[in-house]
Amino acid sequence: MSSSATPDSAAPDTTAEAVTTAQWPLRFQRHRFGGFCFDTWGCSIVYNGFPHGQDDRERQAASSASFGEAYPRRMKAAHLDIANFPAPAEVTWRAKDQSEHRASVDLGAIFADGLIRHEVAREDVAEGVSLNDPEIILEVNDRTINVYMRSMIPLKRPLDPANPNSNFRADLVRVYSQTY
Repeated sequence: MSSSATPDSAAPDTTAEAVTTAQWPLRFQRHRFGGFCFDTWGCSIVYNGFPHGQDDRERQAASSASFGEAYPRRMKAAHLDIANFPAPAEVTWRAKDQSEHRASVDLGAIFADGLIRHEVAREDVAEGVSLNDPEIILEVNDRTINVYMRSMIPLKRPLDPANPNSNFRADLVRVYSQTY
């Protein structure tokens, strides 16, 4: 993770002002959420009162490997406009070997510093541009829970000079992992 920032002891500002790249380090007050299950049986993720995942106890979810290189791009956050932070995500599932698991994943603790995780150096970030709410992705993959963040970070210059629409990065950054 290269947010290029050292968290300070001050709590993140929770006012409704727009978040822009002029503020460094980059912080967030709201987020989007997506939950995904791979190589599991009866996987249920409940976050902010909404179910995610596949709760069919008789069908095994596809493996992440079955999606090839498209696997990380497949995970998107469709649950929008969530204020930081509701109660922890409650996860129940059976692993590939059918062993039962339960976890409470506290995203508020994982992201307590309010920093956007990204892979862009400060000198490459376009100045003064408003930021969208970042995506937080919770993935259950067999016996492991991973939490990622993806945020569209505007760039001063396009990644591909021949493509003027390549003036951002949206890397999927893993920020937490726990194997059960």
